[in-house]
This record gives sequence, structure tokens and C-alpha cells, in this order.
Amino acid sequence: MWKQVFLVVVLAAQTLMGCGGDAVSYSAPVGINLKAKSSDTVNATVTSRKGISTESGNPFKVFVDAAREELDGKSPARIELTQLTLTLGASSVGVSSLAEVFTGRVDILFLIDDSSNTYVAGHGENPTGSGPVAFIVDFDSEAMAEEDYTRFLAGRFDVVLRGTAAPTFTSKGADVDFQSTFSFTAFE
Repeated sequence: MWKQVFLVVVLAAQTLMGCGGDAVSYSAPVGINLKAKSSDTVNATVTSRKGISTESGNPFKVFVDAAREELDGKSPARIELTQLTLTLGASSVGVSSLAEVFTGRVDILFLIDDSSNTYVAGHGENPTGSGPVAFIVDFDSEAMAEEDYTRFLAGRFDVVLRGTAAPTFTSKGADVDFQSTFSFTAFE
């Protein structure tokens, strides 16, 4: 377990104004810490899963609440994921690079409570180093079913990290800590 939760939530409100009646927006990063062990690898797949609302300080709820405040009490009509990164935690044991954990494609997903629908937040290919490694953003909140979007805003979803295990990961006896950071923007 992490002795210290490495989570930086920097909240910065921003009102965008311009021609054509641009919508009011609010942006902030949200971090979540995930764990994986070599011994938990199944079918050569490393998987870690954690409820977004269980993170210390519940930064996603803080983001949504601040967005509603900035949007004059309205729930965001849509949320964009503008950046997504994955970092190997300094307290990881048995590995010093993401390349020692994963090979090939690594996905970060949002698994919605009740419906069990999955939405890809983003993905990376053959991540190396300790990060932060930028992932390609795939998330589109407008593609979500209305009920799923309501659950998403309520923080009723899990973040799932999944990728093919590097060839030696299962034999390393590794205990790995990750931090995934999402840069969200909420729109009126």
C-alpha cells in the first residue's frame, strides 16, 4: 500500500468567452491511484480496477461540484477528456519502468455502475519509462447512453487499467503502483 497518497488536484476555473456564444466551461485534472501485482495477472493480462469515488478526497466529485458551481448550478451538458497520463508510482516494487509491466496496447476504461457498459477513456502503445506517459484520448461523453452519463456525473463508475503483461512481469513478484491523471473540461 502507498504510505502516502500521491494525488495532486489543482482546481482552476476558467470562463471562455468569444464570438458565436461559446459555452461556459470549467477545467481541472483528476487523479486516481491504481495497483497491480504480478501474482494477480490472469491470461497474460494485467488489470487494475478502482471506483472513482473511492479515491482519497474524491477528486472527481470535487471536479463535478466545482463545474456545477462555475456553470451557475447546472450539470455539465458534456465533459471532454483533454489529456490522460499514466505514471509508475515511486513506491512500486520489482519494476522501474512501465515497459516491465506492459507490452503492446494498454487501455484505461470507465466501467459504469449498474449498466456495466464500458467506455474507453484512452490508450497507449508500449509505454516506457516511469512517466507520466501521455495516452491517446478516446473518450466522448456525447457517445454515452443518457443513463450512463447521469451515473458518470454522479461518480458511479470504476476506472479500469488493462494491458498485456510484459513477458517477465508474472515472474517478477512485483507490486506496482500507478497514477492515472485525467484532465477534464466540463461544458454548459
